[in-house]
Amino acid sequence: MALDSIRKKTLARQHKAEVMIAGEQLRLKLHDGKLIKERRYHLRTYPNCFLGQELIDWLLSHKEAPDRTTAVCLMQHLMDHDIVHHVCDKYSIFKDAKRLYRFRKDDGTFPFNTEVKIFMRGQQLYEQLIGDKNSILQLREEHGVTYQRAFPGCQFIDWIIQNGEAESRRRGLDLCRALQEHGIIQHVSKKHDFFDSGLLYQFCINFRRRRRLSELLNDTEQNNEGGVLCKEENHHQDSPFLVCKHSLHDEHSGFQSVGLRKEIKSVTSGRRGSLNSLKIRSDFPSFTPLSSISTVQCNPKSVLSRNFTCEELLAPGAPFIKKVLTVIGDALGWGFVVRGTAPCYVQAVDPGSPAAAAGIKVRQFVCQVNGQFVLYMDYRTVTKLVMTGTRTVVVEVMEPLEE
Repeated sequence: MALDSIRKKTLARQHKAEVMIAGEQLRLKLHDGKLIKERRYHLRTYPNCFLGQELIDWLLSHKEAPDRTTAVCLMQHLMDHDIVHHVCDKYSIFKDAKRLYRFRKDDGTFPFNTEVKIFMRGQQLYEQLIGDKNSILQLREEHGVTYQRAFPGCQFIDWIIQNGEAESRRRGLDLCRALQEHGIIQHVSKKHDFFDSGLLYQFCINFRRRRRLSELLNDTEQNNEGGVLCKEENHHQDSPFLVCKHSLHDEHSGFQSVGLRKEIKSVTSGRRGSLNSLKIRSDFPSFTPLSSISTVQCNPKSVLSRNFTCEELLAPGAPFIKKVLTVIGDALGWGFVVRGTAPCYVQAVDPGSPAAAAGIKVRQFVCQVNGQFVLYMDYRTVTKLVMTGTRTVVVEVMEPLEE
């Protein structure tokens, strides 16, 4: 019974990860399709939001759902997992109506608890390994069965230490066991916990595969039926760790991924920025959850203690320092939110995101984006420059000097 309980908890966490990935892929597509934009309602302006009715129309036209009832169920699923919410948090039910909703990552209210932090840590490790030309993810055999993109536990810990993700083997082992507990990695035949040994393990999640929203409801039904998913997951045609008893070709071939534009493109090798030096927390696994968000305002309060003018920022001797930062977006975007009008500033940064890794911080003022001077622009224009540009964004910011 205890093993069944652990397995169900792991499946639930894997499903949560799938919801997060599918929700973020949908968010990027809606930004690209201009469904997410500033809107006015009852003499009030709401940035980065969408109409429930328009979104249902979009889901049907893009064949993400067979009918409006199913489409509403899909969006309710995203609401239940804190991916989207009503702009004023007045309603917890998604309606096929002219109500305004917003993705929490667009207003900085996404709850980054311990579970989400571990998920993002796992995704970062996965992206690094996939982009490594000499990756330890290889075709390997255990007990006469061949597994794609498998790795020995001891080699994974070696790699983690070499890349600065853990200070010692003990820390590395703790990290790997947390990843297994949260459904990020698993033993190839699901028979063992994680050990610093030659046993083979795999990532349970293909972070780069394009998700169809309808899969989310199917996964929910399978989880409720008592573990059907665990019997089928290794045989899914999109699985990155297909169990095989014959030779496979091109073991390092790239996955398909939804890019930052409309087309689907093949993602192969190539690291994401300077991830070798990226650490979310050096004292892992003692994650400290952020305090839960109780009441979310229509438009979250500014992180600035007061408003600044462009003239103040540009004045000789002003207490600010300029920095040029390069942010390389991943499958979940760039990871920061800007607000304000001439100048605009960083309102929120996702912990562990590409933006955080590059040095983007809250309260920084945005001066340039990809060489274009934007200090006198509003956040809508700056956001558009980032969203419509390349995956790599070079940002010049002004940061207050330490007092």
